[in-house]
Formats: sequence, C-alpha cells, structure tokens
Amino acid sequence: MSQSVIRMTYRIETSGDVAALATKIASDQSTGTFVPTPGETPELKARVGARVVEVRKLESVPTPSFPETNPSRGGPYWRGEADIEFPLEAVGTDLAALMTIAISGVFSIKGLSGIRIVDMKLPPEYAQAHPGPQFGIAGSRALTGVKERPIIGTIVKPSLGLRPHETAEMVRDLAAADVDFIKDDEKLMSPAYSSLADRVKAIMPILLDREQKTGKKVMYAFGISHADPEVMQRNHDIVADAGGNAAVVNINSIGFGGFSFLRKRSRLVLHAHRNGWDILTRHPGLGLDFRVYQQFWRLLGVDQFQINGIGAKYWEPDDSFVRSFHALQAPLFSPSDRPLPVSGSGQWGGQAPETYAQTGRTQDLLYLCGGGVVSHPGGPASGVRAVRQAWEAAVAGIPLEIYARDHHELAQSIAKFGKVKKNA
Repeated sequence: MSQSVIRMTYRIETSGDVAALATKIASDQSTGTFVPTPGETPELKARVGARVVEVRKLESVPTPSFPETNPSRGGPYWRGEADIEFPLEAVGTDLAALMTIAISGVFSIKGLSGIRIVDMKLPPEYAQAHPGPQFGIAGSRALTGVKERPIIGTIVKPSLGLRPHETAEMVRDLAAADVDFIKDDEKLMSPAYSSLADRVKAIMPILLDREQKTGKKVMYAFGISHADPEVMQRNHDIVADAGGNAAVVNINSIGFGGFSFLRKRSRLVLHAHRNGWDILTRHPGLGLDFRVYQQFWRLLGVDQFQINGIGAKYWEPDDSFVRSFHALQAPLFSPSDRPLPVSGSGQWGGQAPETYAQTGRTQDLLYLCGGGVVSHPGGPASGVRAVRQAWEAAVAGIPLEIYARDHHELAQSIAKFGKVKKNA
C-alpha cells in the first residue's frame, strides 16, 4: 500500500462550523456519501479515506461569497484554512481524477458560503507520471539565443483583421529591429482571411532569411489551438514542418486531454495563454489560487506561461502577478520543470524597473509588449528598441527618465504611454 499523500489546503467559509465542513469535505470527496454504507469499513477508510490534518482559524467576514441562501440570518461568516490529505492510492496520478476529487467536487458541498483552494502539494509519483516542460526556461533561451537579459517579445496587433501579407510586413520590421519573440494574439487561430497555413507561408521565409543572414532565429509563436486534438496536431505540424519553433496554445479552451495529446507529439515550444483563468479565480472567496492551477499545466508540459504583469491593463493587481511569477520560479520536483514566466497585458518599458525589482532581480522572463511596441510613435521597430533600452536602464539601476535623455526611442515611449511606473 502506498504511503504517499496529496495535501490540499482549502479556505473554507461557512455560517456553521469550519472544522465540521472540513470533515465533510474529506468524507464526501473520498469514501463517504449522505448516509453510512455497509462497505465503508474502518479498513477501507484507513486505506483510501481522506483525513483532516489541521484547521487554522481566520478572520470572519460579514457577507457570504456565494449568494445568500438564508437572507434573514446575516453575518458573520466564519473562515478557516483546512489541510486535508488524500491517499495517493485513492486518487492515482491522473490529473483528471485529481481535479475531480480534490477540487471540482468540493464546490457542490452543502453548507459552504465560500470555498477556495489555496495550496496543493503533490508527491513525487506525479513527476514520474507526467512529461513536464520539453523546453522551459533553458530551451527558450537556447532557441532565441538570449542569455543574460529578459527575452523581449511582442504581439501582432490588431489582434484580429490583418491578412497574412500585412502581418508579414510587420514581422519583417520587428525582425530587423532584432526582436527576440513574436506571437499571434490568442484570439487568432485560423480564420478564413488569415488561415494558419497562409500565415506560416508568409512569415516563415522572412524569419528563415533573417536567420541565414544574422544567425539569429526570431521565435514566432503561431496560434494553433483547436477543440479537436487531431486538427490541432495538424496545425502544429504545419508550423514545425515550415521551420517554426513555437506555438500559442489556449490551455483552458483545449483542456487537459487536448494539451496532453499535443505535448506528447510536440516539436515546438508551447506558449500557454491562460484566457478563462479569471473565471476560476477572480472572486477572492471562491475558485483557486494560481499556485494550485499552474501545477497541472506544468506537469502536462507548458514551456512558457503568461501571467499578466505589473500595471496590467486587466483587473489583476500587481501582487497577484508577483505571486504567480514566484510560483512558476519554484521547482515542483526539479529545476528543469520550470516554464518561462511571461509578463504581458498592457506592458511597455515603463514597467521594467518595478518588474525587475518585484521579481527578485531575475532576468528569467519573457517580457511581452503588444501595443507597447507596435503603437510606438516611431513604429514597431522603435518600440522594440525602447523596451530593450528600458530593461538596460532597469538592470543598471538608472531611472528611465535619465536614461531616456540619450535614448530617443525610450523618450518617445515615455511621452506616448504615460508616467513611468515607480517601484513599490
């Protein structure tokens, strides 16, 4: 019998007793049901039953996270964190089973006014059962040729509407500016006006020609996502057979099975876009933390992981980005299972100093700017130079306004995009 366990940490909210709800979660999500059953013997429960290890009291809240089921009751609503261990023998190493038992099913339990999964610790058997990143940080650096600075990237904008030859002209300018990485917007896959095959035919000759002349191959991540894994694999092959080296994958849209199918056959760096993640996490009393969510996708084999950024254009606050970054930087089982964190969402050079400071002064990062590059007053090529200049200043500890005095592209960028984001 395996002695390995999966430890989950739940933030429980209830009008009743937190410890009693923790016990109910352990029972309902392992051997129990709404009534005792003859087969639920002490021996069976000892072998595969989940058990509550610890419950820690938290401050109460005046209003419930779920809609009020008893409006006349009023607050407070009690909160606590419960560590619950599931025997590996009961769950196994299948990620669909882990999600069903330890996460998805918990939200249906009666008596909860809120529930959030805040941590998950997996035993080493999971590392043996899943491939993890094929390229990760080291592979991304090797393919781009970038060693001791962030990989500087951009996104083709407008997100939708450009035809292949128009995209190719932008790519030509960006490659000439020595950008490291370009990607399709996650919304662009293979529409009739810009099919994946046509984009690849238009773009790859430019990048391959540039590689022949300079020795540097710009990494271009083409959007290959599709609900049918076999179609997605054919999309992958179109890119790989043309000499491409990366693909954008909308992980929540294709699911565990689709991504697993792709990863086992992949020759490309798999750049994960987590659109839809906000559905799972935006309410602070519900859903799950990124440090839980990201473990599934790292095990499956994500190579690069988008996590928003400092001063993002979306709802997510800076401290959430920082926590996500450090979650990706921490090995699950070994340093090689770390994907490359990708800072994006409304980024331009102005966030570089604080990003550098808040991420622990590391340069293991893909710094991704869409509008912050292509909307630069001097054009996309100047946008690339401005972002690189901003990072040079950040690493050197020189304020951007001072560095901009001798760097025209950075000065234009500051004038265009607004005030520099100060360190917290």
